[in-house]
Amino acid sequence: MAEESVEHVDVLIVGAGLSGIGAACHLRRECPDRTIALLEARDAIGGTWDLFRYPGVRSDSDMYTLGYSFRPWSQAKAIADGPAIREYVRDTAREFGVDEKVRFGHRVTGAEWSTQDGRWTVRARRGDTDVTLTCEFLFVCSGYYRYDQGYTPDLPGIENFAGPVVHPQHWPTDLDYAGKRVVVIGSGATAVTLVPAMAQTAEHVTMLQRSPSYVLAVPELDPIAERLRGRLPDRFLYPFLRWKNVLIAQLVFQLSRRRPNLMKSLLRKGARKLLPAGFDVDTHFGPEYDPWDQRMCFVPDGDLFDAVRAGDASIVTDTIDGFTADGVRTASGEELPADVLVTATGLNLLPVGGMALTVDGAPVELGDTLAYKGMMLSGVPNFALTIGYTNASWTLKADLVARYVCRLLNHMAATGFRKATPKPPPGTEATVPLVDLKSGYVLRSIDKLPKQGRAAPWRLYQNYPRDVLLMRYGPVDDDMSFDRAPARPVLSGQRG
Repeated sequence: MAEESVEHVDVLIVGAGLSGIGAACHLRRECPDRTIALLEARDAIGGTWDLFRYPGVRSDSDMYTLGYSFRPWSQAKAIADGPAIREYVRDTAREFGVDEKVRFGHRVTGAEWSTQDGRWTVRARRGDTDVTLTCEFLFVCSGYYRYDQGYTPDLPGIENFAGPVVHPQHWPTDLDYAGKRVVVIGSGATAVTLVPAMAQTAEHVTMLQRSPSYVLAVPELDPIAERLRGRLPDRFLYPFLRWKNVLIAQLVFQLSRRRPNLMKSLLRKGARKLLPAGFDVDTHFGPEYDPWDQRMCFVPDGDLFDAVRAGDASIVTDTIDGFTADGVRTASGEELPADVLVTATGLNLLPVGGMALTVDGAPVELGDTLAYKGMMLSGVPNFALTIGYTNASWTLKADLVARYVCRLLNHMAATGFRKATPKPPPGTEATVPLVDLKSGYVLRSIDKLPKQGRAAPWRLYQNYPRDVLLMRYGPVDDDMSFDRAPARPVLSGQRG
């Protein structure tokens, strides 16, 4: 196998989805002298929004916060569908010229930091070819779940089912479910999106859940945005809507944490109002855990409740006893007829895209590191990763991380430093994983995740206003060790 000549850039971004494109745009705006490249394992820009093609795929955050801070979302729908978000990301990449910096089909397998050389050596696979690049700063924007494989639990006897079995992460373009009976196994954000979308053309859709989720109806069109659009200049309207929605999300989250019983009551009343009289809300929409112990599900204009009320969809809360050629048999003995089974059973975690990291020859065990400001790792130089909020829009945190990286790079340029390594002070101990949720996909891989400490900057508070103060206006050198690593001659073939 051939190995290409080594290429060098100042900042190498892994991933060309919502986070990676945003990071590249921030770097072009705030660090214009830095050369950049993006390595994308797939063949298109868009990340999650290019991968997921199941019916009804949409954001579960409003687009005033999921959109980029530097490029306001201008469409009417606050809760947008997947194709619209995908085009928004691609249009942003074209507008800022970062689409030309993306190298498609490059799956990063490993990265080694050398203090002697003062840079990362990054290895990737492109088809049958090994590709090597070097960079001053490595910025991983690949999310935290595995793109090539969704999670499916052990479902004994599923081979008995005669029809198609589909995981939403790998939706076939030729699947015809019109006029057919569908059973969707799952209760999370994907399931509550699929059920009303498929119910529009299927004969009937049943959502079979082992345990329920909290589901909250939100308006697809933001009524305040609709009232103010055209009356308030866009340069004021977008920041206002963004902060309005940030504060509402924080209110819901804090109320869930501080007054969980009150929040449960409000969610129960909201669901009861939108469901048929006599519907068993407590069984089907009353989880045993507190709100926001797992991610809450949002449904635009209550479409899931509408589908149930219209009789096009139903919800069964039970465990699976087995499968027949024609459907699913529950533990209580109920037979759920199906022509199509959809296993909306979750994700597999894959931190930093599964790449192997080493620092001066020593392997980095992610589970042994502490997360600095939720974006860098203790003892790992010139490295950042983007992991969004669990209780708010992903992009709110992604924007903060990208802007902080730009601040850090500019600080290093101004002071002559070439190496920045987060260093926890003595006595700092790990407390919880970086993704602090009790969801199955987190608990299944909890040992693989970086940990958090007890206080900032080693603690992530899931609080955007607080993080704005910390990351946009706070010091850039707190708990950070800087060095003037030796410069190395630029390699032939450098381009950015």
